[in-house]
Amino acid sequence: MGMPFELNTMIVTKGREKRVEENLFQLEKEGYRLYPIDIPIDVRKTIESDTSGTAVIKKVEWQNSSTSITYQLISLNSTN
Repeated sequence: MGMPFELNTMIVTKGREKRVEENLFQLEKEGYRLYPIDIPIDVRKTIESDTSGTAVIKKVEWQNSSTSITYQLISLNSTN
C-alpha cells in the first residue's frame, strides 16, 4: 500500500525549520506532501497560530517517507 499524498497550502514549521542562508530555510515533514512551488504562501508556527510571514518554496524533495522543502522567506510579520 502506497503512502497517501497530503496537499499543504501553507508551511507549518513547528519551530523545526533550519536556516540555510539569510532568508532561505529548510524544513523536513513526516509523510509525502505536495506544496505549491514559486507562489507566495503563509508560514505559520502551528496550524492555529497567526501567519508569521510569507514564503516561496524553491524545492521539494521526497524520500524515506518524508518531505523536505527549501523555502525563501519574502516577508515577515511583526509579532506583538
